[in-house]
Order: sequence, then structure tokens, then C-alpha cells
Amino acid sequence: MHNIVSKLLMYGDMPKDSILMELSYVCKKLESGDYAREELVASVYKQVKRLLIVATDYGFDKNLWHNYLTFLLITDENPFSITCEKIGANDGSVNYFAKNDFKAFLDLFNYDFTSLEKELEVDCFSRISDYKAIGKPELMYNKNVSEKVQKLSSELEICKDENEFFDKVTGFYKAYGVGMFGLNKAFRISSGENNTVKFLPINNMEKVMLSDLIGYEIQKKKLVDNTKAFVEGRKANNVLLFGDSGTGKSTSIKAIVNEFYDQGLRMIEIYKHQFKDLSNVIASIKNRNYKFIIYMDDLSFEEFEIEYKFLKAVIEGGVETKPDNILIYATSNRRHLIKETWNDRNDVEQEAGMHRSDTMQEKLSLVNRFGVTISFSKPSQKEYFNIVIELARKAGITLSDEELCAEANKWELSHGGISGRTAQQFINYVLGTLSVDE
Repeated sequence: MHNIVSKLLMYGDMPKDSILMELSYVCKKLESGDYAREELVASVYKQVKRLLIVATDYGFDKNLWHNYLTFLLITDENPFSITCEKIGANDGSVNYFAKNDFKAFLDLFNYDFTSLEKELEVDCFSRISDYKAIGKPELMYNKNVSEKVQKLSSELEICKDENEFFDKVTGFYKAYGVGMFGLNKAFRISSGENNTVKFLPINNMEKVMLSDLIGYEIQKKKLVDNTKAFVEGRKANNVLLFGDSGTGKSTSIKAIVNEFYDQGLRMIEIYKHQFKDLSNVIASIKNRNYKFIIYMDDLSFEEFEIEYKFLKAVIEGGVETKPDNILIYATSNRRHLIKETWNDRNDVEQEAGMHRSDTMQEKLSLVNRFGVTISFSKPSQKEYFNIVIELARKAGITLSDEELCAEANKWELSHGGISGRTAQQFINYVLGTLSVDE
């Protein structure tokens, strides 16, 4: 195996402690004849255990070795794979080196572990070539990753040569991209070393769609129209969704990401204390072949907080222009985002009958940087009952409309008042009660 791995050029820069490199080392020691058998057996078991952990994390099944190699291919961000993501494969000279690597990967796909198992008296790789997972609850792994990896893996394992292998892999890069952005819908960030940021995939994102949000048709249309223009490469605006709590602001943005994921839309959730990292986040994603929504939930600032100035500079007004593949979508219970006080009016000036306050203008200027503002207000009681009935029918609840409305009215009186969230909580309560009764 080490002879095959040593031929890798574009994909050869793998960590020495990766599963592939560790197994390559085992094979090299085995062929040399200079080894302690117990140590090699322990090394093999360790790497097989790591393969099983990867399989559990991502829900892989059947041939785990093929799934692992496929996972390496579609997560390796190198100049070739990133170029294919942007413009697809072309007739460049780099294709010669890529095909050389793909020939090596094809050999790895077909690698025969029989002699290793016989020499070390282990029975591992034959077991994981037809692996059957036991019960895979969807929230345990990213189903989207699992399906893509296993589909491509099954296509690669029957490729006749490196040319067919090349077409399959580069086709995947063009269709879905490479690395974590190609496989996941949404991310959080954490601060890394040397002023860098790390992107952490959100694997269990809620699978809500816009059709699941009852009512608010005008609001949803404004959001869809802006997002559609964005993913299609036309001009679009940053969006602020504001209004009463529990009215579906955050749900709408999650639904938008689910609706447009297949068109290259991704979401990065950033918290207020991370605004200092915004410039680094933008620098990391501005040249990728995706459209990114930077999502800020429940955005608001107290009088003493100054983080909003970082946000203002990034949205508009800094020296560097915000890239065309990035928009900011935020939700807030406040229309003006920044808490105002009567002290803000102390610097009011009067000129030609007009009143002006520098402090107030400074605070309101943040809102003005959102080109689209969408108001989500509490539903009327009639709208609330309609939401309850629609949700109940989707959930398969057979109570009559009159019974639902009567119980929903009692529920909202003691559970936070009228809102879409209250309606959903009531439906959850009914479903739980029905399951107990049954």
C-alpha cells in the first residue's frame, strides 16, 4: 500500500496520523519483515476502530474502506479540487497529475488486504467490506453527508480506469463542491490559532421548510424573492427580520437554507461576541463557489455594547467591498436593534426647524444598512386558530376544529400568549397526550 500512497501528488499532503497513512506504514513494516507482530496487530485494530468511528459519525454502511477513501477525496481542499468546484474540470495540464492520483486511489479501492490479515491473523477488513450498521437515528449523523458519500463510493468502486474515476470525482466537485462546505448546509465558528477561524458543521439542523410556516405569506415572499436573486447571481440585499417573539423569524431563515441548499446556499451562524471575527470569516469564504448567508439570531445591543460598530463596518462602509457571495440575515425583537434612551436626545440640535441627534443617528444607521426589513407581528386570534388547525392536520390529529380551538385558547392563556411558537407547542402537547392515551 505504501507504494501506492507514495505516488499521490495533488492528494498526497495528508496528515501522518490519518487512517490511510497509518495503514500504509503498517503495510510497509509488514513487507520489510522487520516488525513486532503484536505492535502491528494493535496498529491495525486501532485504525479499524477509527474507521468504525468515522462510519458511526457519518452513518456509513456497506464497504467502509471505500466510504473512507471517498470521504478523503471529497473533503481534500487542494488547488485542483477547488478549481473544479469553481469552473469544473478543463483541459489544463494539472489533469495529468490528478489522473495519476486517481489511478492510485483506484488501486486503493481494489487493494487486497488478504495477505495482511493472513500474516497477522486478523479478520477485520473482510468484515468492514460488507458492514451492516445497527440502527442509525438520523440525528446521530449528517444524513446529507452519508447519502452523498455512499452514492459516490458505489460509483467509484466500479470505475474501469482513472479516466472514468476522474469524470466521477470532478463531476461531484462541480455539482456539490469540496470540503465541509460541499457536504453541509450550516456552520458555526470558533476562534483558531493565529487569528484564524474554524468552521464547525451543524449536523442536526432542523429540516423545516417554508410550507411548514403557516401564514406570513407576504413576509415569506419577500424573503424568497431576495434569496432567489442572491443564489442566481443577481443583486440582493441584507435582510432584517424583526418583530414579536415566536412568530417564525428564525424558522423562516432555516427554511430558506433548506429550500436553496441544492442551489449552493450555505449558512454561517455567528453570535454577537464573535463579530470581531467577521473579517476573517469573510476572507475565508469570499472565493468559494457558494452563496453564504451570515446568520445573526436575536440581534440586539444594549446601550453600553459597541459590537454593532464591527457589524456596521462589515456590512457597508469599510475599505474592502463586501463580496458578492455573502449576505447578512438577522433576526431581532427590536426594530432599531440598539437600545435607545432619553439621554440620546441630549445632543439634539435645532436648525431651520429640523431636529437632529448625532447619537440617535449613529444607532439608527445600523438598521439602514439592511436593504430589506421584514416585520413579523403576532397573529390575531383568528390567525392563531388557523395555524393550530393547519399544524394539527399536518400532524394527523383528528380532533375537530372546535375542540382544537377551545383547547388552544386555554393553552395560550397560560403559555405565553398568541404566537406561532405557542401553536406549535400546543400541537406537541396534544401529540404527546394522544400517544399516552393510546
